[in-house]
Amino acid sequence: MAAKEVKSALKNAREAIKNKEYKEALKHCKAVLKLEKNNYNAWVFIGVSACELDQPDQAQTAYRKASELEPEQPLAWQGLANLYEKNNQADFKAELPSVYQKLVTLYESSDIQKCCEVCKKLADLFLENKDYLQVARTFRKLIQLKEDGRGEKAVDKGEVLQLWKQMIQLLADSVEEQDNETQQHVSERTQLSVNSDEAARCFTQLLDLDENSGLGRIGFGVRALEEGKYEEAIKHLAQGEQKQIVLCFVMPVTSILSTELLASNPGLADAVALQGLAHLAKDELQQAEQNFLKAVELRPDSWEYYFLLGRLYWHMGKESQRDKSKTQTHLLKAAKLDPFLGPAFRYLGHYYREITKDRVRARGCYKRAFELDNGDVESGAATVDLSMEQGDMDSALEVLKAVTEKATPGSAKWAWMRRGLYHLKIGQHSQAIADLQAALRADPQDCICWECLGEAYLNRRSFTAALKAFARAHQLNQESIYNLYQMAAIKQTLGKFKEAASEYLQIIKREEYVPALKGLGECHLAMARAALEDYLDGRAVDLIQEAISYLFRAVRQRPDLSCLWKLLGDACTATHTVSPNRARVLIPGTLSGLDPPDQEHTLTQTQVLKLGERCYAQALKLMAEAANLWYDLGLNYYHQSSRLTSPEQDPEYKLLLEKSLQCVKKAVMLDSSNHSYWNALGVVAMSKGIENFALAQHSFIKSVKMEANLAHEAFKIAQSLEPLYVRCWIGQALIAETVGSYDTMDLFRHTTELSTHTEGVKGYAFWVCSTLLDKSNRDSELYRYNIIQMNAVSAAQVALCKYTERIQTDSGAFTMLGYLNEHLHLKKQARQAYQRAAELLRSSEQSESLNFALRNYARALCNTGQWDKAVRVYSSTPKEELHDLTGLALACFRAGHLQDSLRAYEQALTVASSEKEKTYILTALAILQHRQGCMDVAKTLLFKCSMLQEPAAESLLSLCALGLVHSDSTLASAALSELLKRTSGQGTVEERCILTCTLLALQGNYSAVQKEAARAVHSNPGNPSLWALLSRLVPQYYPRKADVSAELTGLVLLTSSTLLFLQKALLFSGINQLASGRHSIEDKMRNALKTIQTAVRLCPGIRPLARALEAWALQQAVSGLKQSGQPAEAEAICKQALSPEQPAVFLLLRQIQCESLLLSRTTLPSSVLEQLSSAVLANEACVQAWHWLAEVYRLQGLLVQAVMAYRQSLQLASQLGSFSGKVASLLRLALLALGPCMASVQGAEWKDLVLEATTEALKLGPCPIALLIQALLQFSIKMGARETRRLLERIVYTPSPLQPETVTSVARWYLLRHLHAKDDHELMDTLMDHAKAAGDSKLVEFHKQLSS
Repeated sequence: MAAKEVKSALKNAREAIKNKEYKEALKHCKAVLKLEKNNYNAWVFIGVSACELDQPDQAQTAYRKASELEPEQPLAWQGLANLYEKNNQADFKAELPSVYQKLVTLYESSDIQKCCEVCKKLADLFLENKDYLQVARTFRKLIQLKEDGRGEKAVDKGEVLQLWKQMIQLLADSVEEQDNETQQHVSERTQLSVNSDEAARCFTQLLDLDENSGLGRIGFGVRALEEGKYEEAIKHLAQGEQKQIVLCFVMPVTSILSTELLASNPGLADAVALQGLAHLAKDELQQAEQNFLKAVELRPDSWEYYFLLGRLYWHMGKESQRDKSKTQTHLLKAAKLDPFLGPAFRYLGHYYREITKDRVRARGCYKRAFELDNGDVESGAATVDLSMEQGDMDSALEVLKAVTEKATPGSAKWAWMRRGLYHLKIGQHSQAIADLQAALRADPQDCICWECLGEAYLNRRSFTAALKAFARAHQLNQESIYNLYQMAAIKQTLGKFKEAASEYLQIIKREEYVPALKGLGECHLAMARAALEDYLDGRAVDLIQEAISYLFRAVRQRPDLSCLWKLLGDACTATHTVSPNRARVLIPGTLSGLDPPDQEHTLTQTQVLKLGERCYAQALKLMAEAANLWYDLGLNYYHQSSRLTSPEQDPEYKLLLEKSLQCVKKAVMLDSSNHSYWNALGVVAMSKGIENFALAQHSFIKSVKMEANLAHEAFKIAQSLEPLYVRCWIGQALIAETVGSYDTMDLFRHTTELSTHTEGVKGYAFWVCSTLLDKSNRDSELYRYNIIQMNAVSAAQVALCKYTERIQTDSGAFTMLGYLNEHLHLKKQARQAYQRAAELLRSSEQSESLNFALRNYARALCNTGQWDKAVRVYSSTPKEELHDLTGLALACFRAGHLQDSLRAYEQALTVASSEKEKTYILTALAILQHRQGCMDVAKTLLFKCSMLQEPAAESLLSLCALGLVHSDSTLASAALSELLKRTSGQGTVEERCILTCTLLALQGNYSAVQKEAARAVHSNPGNPSLWALLSRLVPQYYPRKADVSAELTGLVLLTSSTLLFLQKALLFSGINQLASGRHSIEDKMRNALKTIQTAVRLCPGIRPLARALEAWALQQAVSGLKQSGQPAEAEAICKQALSPEQPAVFLLLRQIQCESLLLSRTTLPSSVLEQLSSAVLANEACVQAWHWLAEVYRLQGLLVQAVMAYRQSLQLASQLGSFSGKVASLLRLALLALGPCMASVQGAEWKDLVLEATTEALKLGPCPIALLIQALLQFSIKMGARETRRLLERIVYTPSPLQPETVTSVARWYLLRHLHAKDDHELMDTLMDHAKAAGDSKLVEFHKQLSS
């Protein structure tokens, strides 16, 4: 049954992969592996799916598992190859060649075509990695496969020859880096193929493509050589560039060739040089020298012969190298003849570095050689080495960086190696590791590179990785002691003492290596201490004995090392733990001082301790100021005294203790920060025979202070015994405070949660206040957790309240309580706390603390509005600090004592130390001067503030406000521009927006006011104040959008966080609803009345709102009674609310009384008109009152007086900055003047007045009513004119977005009259279609009447 399930699951997995559902395929494969964990196909399918899902590591694991299960099946190997080809991971690229080789082996017996394809891929990969031997071998394998045929079709010889040519061409450019075997492959095939016609054709093609092709010249040269055409051979070979390939090809016949050429052409320099090369190849240096000299004589302008001669002299030995006329002269001549000859500069660098010791010139030559040939490894390495020797690290790093950036993986080993060593030297260990790993990719067999990598890991404290690196280095070079020593040292560091000791033993078997002997001693001593902890005393003594033996061998080699003597002393002193009858140790005679010295002697415990004393003394002779040696010697004396059998009767007992005491005191003097020394001093001081208990107590206290961990452990144990015992936590908090831990506040907070303890409460309050005083940590995670998330201010305030109720004499606690109350906005409680702190400090002599308390108390009085009392408290301070003087000045200002405030600010100005402080004080002085009416002085002070290097935003804000208040737009604009440059932050957005809008309104740019507010809201959509400002400005400056503004104000309700914002939002929403005409008749639930009623219920006690609401309610009540036909009741309400302080009510009463007269068209007496005018004048700031008066004049036929009233309202609206008032006045004035025009009254003054009013209205912004009035004016002047039709059609057919339908309907009416007069039926039909679409039934009916 399981087999069927496996088969079904595999089929499903195969289908899923075919459909590219790889996750589904993985599920089926996992199901197969649950039943059959070694299923080959399942693992292969997992590899395919993981590869497609971009999970290369899982894919590699699956393919590897499949290849291990069935290594002779190619499917998993193919998957691995595809995976490695797709990914650029370094480890994948390193594994790819082995996978290809495995596939070649598998395909060789089954599929020759696939085998050849894989061979080509393998050759390309080896060529990329510059492994030329493997390239040649792979091509050789590929050619053998082609030549054998394996029983398939006949061999294509042209294809085989093409493979040989391809191999030669690939390897020709890298001949200097090839080994002998590679060159043999190239030479073999070239000599086999040059005589073929195909080869001749190929060489001809090479020369056609490039007439200087070295490979083509060499091919023809070798061909001519084999045919006996020596002159032609020399000609071609001399022109070939690949000299090493020439030698490889023709060296077997070079000697014969050169002899025959010289016989026929005795003056041919190339033949002489060729003979010299033949001698050089046979290591016949003298004969080669003669040939090269003769070649130079025959052709003195040939750089090549000079270079060959100079290089020959360099390789002939030290004597010829030192001969300046030989090596240097010929190399310089070669470099002069060919300044681009890199090898010449390289050998010159060798000469200057090794012979003349001129490092500067050598570096220059190497640098030039490397610039000419970036592949010259020797020159590049020498350039970097010399730059580092001369301290020019920047140049060296520049070269290394340039090489490594261009290097392909597995190349430029010399550059990676040197850069890694540089980073290792300067302590950048991670970068050093990366560089050294890159160097190892180029040469994994370099043991030195592995050593350097191990050092880098070791310095980074990556011990396991370092151990592996040194192990690899030791595997490559087993003769190196250093690698073995480092492996042992690392294991010792990791606590693997037994393994480390075995490797140290391997070293000392080779030689008496002192570090290895020291390490052996340390390992045995560490194992002895571990045995003592396990009470294995016998084993411990044996290990101590071995440690002493190895350390003594080290001391014999290096008696000048203090550390070896100290370790010997430690080993001897370690025996004090065991019983005296077990502590018998074999000691070499030379070390013990007993005869005979060449034998070992068994010493007792006392004798071993004495020996330890002598070892420590010897170490102190070498390092007299080492505190730890004095400490160890003191402990040795103490242990010797404790081993005496009768201490009270033995006179040596007290002497040993005195020595111990003096030694430990010396250690403390040399290093007083070590708690162990203090602890030892306390132990020795309280022992019998000394009994200096005062010194012992002092020492133990110092020890605890030096090492808080002891106290920490004590408190920790107490906590484990009783977790709810608060004093344990207080102790932990005090320790954390001592060591500067971040957990201090958290620990103090926990003490307040357990119970109210005076120390815990005060500590927690102190840390909360300290954190709040630090303004720089507001955005830190620690602040958010400790203060905000843990509600620290409230918790500390509650705890301090309990503390101060019980302990009422702690002024510091009351000060902290006041500060916390201020943060919680508990102003009265803060004032009481500061007052109590000041009272407690009055009787003390702490003047600074008293002044601080008085300053806090006075500030709290200011916060509670007790200005006079604050002035008295500030006056009781010395008034020498800036805070005292500015606080006094502010208190005097708020108390109304302006002159005293002025004097205090002037005195503070003399105390201020920074420009920022002076700026604030000057701004306050300017406000004071403005309050006193000294405008010019205030302006001068503010200008003085703005001229400072760091003007405060407040000074610029005051200057701008001053300009706005006095309608000085130039001053306000300049100040605002400077303010906007210097302030940018969320806290100033609302202020900047208000100032900008106010300035725009002052400049008369009313359309930009609403745009500026909308822009600010768009940039800061989360600021409710800006939303409230926009909703306040829209009904005043853009009433057409009041309905939209009323909806947007609802957003403010959603984001309001305080009652004040909520109140503003409701008020402005109601104003917008009123402006948009949303009354209770239209919407019974969402209207102005409901909204403002909600505002009243939320804030019933706010006086400004109550007054405004009272006036609004009266207006609404009267309007309602008037509209319902109850004028008597409306008049009664007005009389009831009438008072001298409310002129608006009196005007309303007059309006009610006159309304019936006006409706009856009764002519009003002049006395009544004067009374009405007086009532309007009493309401100075009411634009609507002038509108009403103008309407009264119009109804009475007094058009001139009506025009004057409208002009008066326009002037008043301009003064008030009322956009809607200006627009309303202009439109009413235009409508008034339009009446006479429509009535065809003679005179041009009414026409001009209409045009003037409408033009001004259009300047303020888009106004459809103004356009309609202009069109009607044109209609009245000339009804049938084309201009009339144009104006009316613009209103009808291209209305503005917010154009009222009434305006459009009126324009249609007059347009129809115009078209009817012109008898234009086509346009009338178009107009009727438009009217029907708009639902204008009245116009359709009017058209029918006209048509009938």
